[in-house]
Amino acid sequence: MISRRDFFKGAGAVAVSTAAVSRVGAASLPEAMVMDNAKTHVPPPPATGRPFNPVVTLNGWSLPWRMNNGVKEFHLVAEPVVREFAPGMKVNLWGYNGQSPGPTIEVVEGDRVRIFVTNKLPEHTSVHWHGQRLPNGMDGVTGLTQPGIAPGKTFVYEFVAKRPGTFMYHPHADEMTQMAMGMMGFWVTHPKDIGRFAVDRDFVFLLSAYDIEPGSYTPKVNTMLDHNLWTFNSRVFPGIDTMPVRQGDRVRIRVGNLTMTNHPIHVHGHEFEVTGTDGGWTPPGSRWPEVTTDVAVGQMRAIEFIATDPGDWAFHCHKSHHTMNAMGHNVPTLIGVDHRGIAEKINKIVPDYMVMGDKGGSMGGMEMPIPENTLPMMTGDGPFGGVEMGGMFTVLKVRKDQKRGDYSDPGWYKHPAGTVAYEWTGQLPEPARSSDAGRSLMPATSKPDVELQVRKPSGHAEH
Repeated sequence: MISRRDFFKGAGAVAVSTAAVSRVGAASLPEAMVMDNAKTHVPPPPATGRPFNPVVTLNGWSLPWRMNNGVKEFHLVAEPVVREFAPGMKVNLWGYNGQSPGPTIEVVEGDRVRIFVTNKLPEHTSVHWHGQRLPNGMDGVTGLTQPGIAPGKTFVYEFVAKRPGTFMYHPHADEMTQMAMGMMGFWVTHPKDIGRFAVDRDFVFLLSAYDIEPGSYTPKVNTMLDHNLWTFNSRVFPGIDTMPVRQGDRVRIRVGNLTMTNHPIHVHGHEFEVTGTDGGWTPPGSRWPEVTTDVAVGQMRAIEFIATDPGDWAFHCHKSHHTMNAMGHNVPTLIGVDHRGIAEKINKIVPDYMVMGDKGGSMGGMEMPIPENTLPMMTGDGPFGGVEMGGMFTVLKVRKDQKRGDYSDPGWYKHPAGTVAYEWTGQLPEPARSSDAGRSLMPATSKPDVELQVRKPSGHAEH
């Protein structure tokens, strides 16, 4: 592993050889930098090229580049990778430069960009630059705008980043397999005016979904919708890093969706506005306050808000089964079922049998053996006990004393006295209850006299 200092200091400084180019051609390739861990790496300000304010990729990193005669050059390597979803679970994926998703690519509006793509997969691939305006032959659609990049070969994409915004990249070759295996990444084109659209904190991450059988290591690529692991940047709670911000910061969070379904993204404790899509920045007059925004398949949404209220605020997809890990979809509902007789009989055959689901889905403090390389369905500990979450869930941590540019986790929030919900032990007032299920709102004035006649049609004419 290259040290973080050397990682950025040496970006693009060394040429590497590859089977896809000749010895002479290898000298023109920028180094293909590799990341081998799933931490959030905060990039430094750019050392070359035009200035911009870097984004912070949640549980990810930004790809270094080199300047070559005014052209910003990057090197992506499509390859098999191993990604840790959370401590205790690693997955065999396909990705770029050692990770899935691949590194975030950051450029400035008007930059001429050259991306070398080397294929180390067992099949051909391509890279589509989702949302970009570029020459048709650079669009990355295998068979339509280019031949596929064969295993061991390197292709070059070159175009001008014409408009500022937030984009994605992914294959347009055997998409069902390659995207189901995690091949995707983020692209940010910053405005040439560094003060335009400026914020204090700028987070980015991709939504992805996988179907991985408990105890296994590789996704099932032919699953359409019935996935069991829903991720922020191929991480699940409690493995997703928090988003620490300073009270009063203007915060932007850019979310791209490359799953097979939509995701209503919800933040607690604050209202936000959708300020950007993958089609561009939204005019201020078109915005309205929200606490949840739906991100459809193939879309990006950038939300912005002022972090006014300190605390540990949940940030998650609002589909309940997307905040769980490795859940089973065919488990019957057993709420209210009396297990007492059958449980005793089963215990004689299976001594460790436990009753589950008769009082609800919470597993509380149950500790049950699970297959290797498998995460609990609901997990995570907070300052008051089990959080009982998984999947697409993390925490926005707003602190008054969080230093500018500091992305380290500040620990749990210390609530002021008298501001935490507590158990009531006094006398309770009699609760008001409704017994008519709303009938009093629409009372029937009289019993209707209805005559119903039914005639069975014959032939197709009556259909």
